[in-house]
Amino acid sequence: MAEQKASTSPSVQWFEIDSELQGQRIDNFLRTRLKGAPKTLIYRILRKGEVRVNKKRIKPDYKLQAGDLVRVPPIRLSEAKTPAKVSDNLRQLVDSSILYEDDDLMVINKPSGLAVHGGSGISLGLIETVRQMRPDARFLELVHRLDRDTSGCIMVAKKRSALRFLHAALQAKKITKIYHALVDGKWSSRKTKVDAPLQKNELKSGERIVKPHPMGKASLTEYKVLQRFDNVATLVEARPITGRTHQIRVHCLFAGHAIIGDDKYGADETNREMKEYGIKRLFLHAAELRVPLPSGGRKIFHAPLGNELEAGIKKLKKSCGQNSVR
Repeated sequence: MAEQKASTSPSVQWFEIDSELQGQRIDNFLRTRLKGAPKTLIYRILRKGEVRVNKKRIKPDYKLQAGDLVRVPPIRLSEAKTPAKVSDNLRQLVDSSILYEDDDLMVINKPSGLAVHGGSGISLGLIETVRQMRPDARFLELVHRLDRDTSGCIMVAKKRSALRFLHAALQAKKITKIYHALVDGKWSSRKTKVDAPLQKNELKSGERIVKPHPMGKASLTEYKVLQRFDNVATLVEARPITGRTHQIRVHCLFAGHAIIGDDKYGADETNREMKEYGIKRLFLHAAELRVPLPSGGRKIFHAPLGNELEAGIKKLKKSCGQNSVR
């Protein structure tokens, strides 16, 4: 989602909506983006027509669509703070993780543990880091998202025209995302897809969780077995055809094989056992992106597994062996 940050010197803000936010109500979207703004203010600017979507007035229950351009009037937020400064170590880590860059696009092998953007107690994310690394860049926006603990390929648009092009490509399913996940148990080669609608829920604690539900949004993930380690674990390739929150993680659980290291959807006992192999975090990695370029042509980007996950695979091979995928 493209956005301009709120500041102590109010100015008009523009937000371009991506497919992952499609269906969210505009009032909830504004409450998330305008941190510190009271609800009364949000509903007042909506009622007065000061918030526009595609240059039109909308009601508080309007549901956002991919590609919508949202205009928010100047608002002074008392909570606005100076962004945290990027450390030299983080700067070097992100810089060394850039897989590709041209005038339109940057592709980064995002490290696990780094959120894609700040918020909800996180002062600094990937996009804030990149903006500080490139202070002269006029436009830098995330094209899509990855969960904080997921590593791998993520795209950053360097032009608004590139962002629109890539969002359209995502919507038209012209971009292929390929993930590698290590899951608990023996995944059958006959299980090539999981087609289960997903619905977001919020627990009393405020934690967001996703569950399969007949009334949820249609969700489809295609799978292929890459390696098996006895009956202990299986390395699978996952291709999300739709782009729902936590889709691969929940679909793996739905199939009976939670992702190793998943502290939200996985089994605590299994995760503890896998720490003996050195796997101490979510084993979900955005390994490959196949993307049409805004400048023309098409490229395939590969992100190598991190050293920790590679070492875990080697220990599993040594301990359990590597079985046929048939």
